[in-house]
Amino acid sequence: MTENQHVERIGRKLDKMVQKNNTDGALDLLRELKTITMSLETLQSTRVGMSVNAVRKQSSDQEVQTLAKTLIKSWKKLIDDYKTFGADCSLLAAQIEEQIFEDFKSTDIKYKARLRSRISNLKDQKNPDLRRNVLSGNISTQRIASMTSEEMASEELKKIRETLTQESIREHQLSKVGGSKTDMFVCKNCRGKNCTYTQVQTRSADEPMTTFVVCNDCGKRWKFC
Repeated sequence: MTENQHVERIGRKLDKMVQKNNTDGALDLLRELKTITMSLETLQSTRVGMSVNAVRKQSSDQEVQTLAKTLIKSWKKLIDDYKTFGADCSLLAAQIEEQIFEDFKSTDIKYKARLRSRISNLKDQKNPDLRRNVLSGNISTQRIASMTSEEMASEELKKIRETLTQESIREHQLSKVGGSKTDMFVCKNCRGKNCTYTQVQTRSADEPMTTFVVCNDCGKRWKFC
């Protein structure tokens, strides 16, 4: 049975439920639809979206209504993407998967990990630019198949990572340059009190200074305001 035939069969069952005004068993059919990677061609040829929406309107089961809404929303995105970019998401997904398989020549753990990372990043609502660039062709399927997590990250996440990196570098530099020895602080790592601290105004002038501390015995570093 082809994917189209499978979806058509489910659609007919849902239509019969609506006609008989009895949606018992609809939840199982909707769950079955959820497991299918729907293509634009299947959606258009089977018109299963209309069947699901009819069940949603008729059923009084909250779970049926919620799942039906979820399915319709995800399928609408598929259609919107095609209208906006002229891209078939299912075809692009197949091409990306094929490229990843070519890189590994197997479906081992590394293959699965890379596949999951593509799915996670492309579905990330906070990273619309990545999805948009893949759909529009600015990022090829070959390129997205081999990009690192850092390369796929949203601009917001890239900025956060850059800030953390710079802060880490600054803390390391501060611990090596100047500073005053003290026994006021207790290292949580080795419980020693042989420390060096430096205070820096890292925020606005009306905010308290940030204190950077390094344990001279074990090298543990920490900070507080």
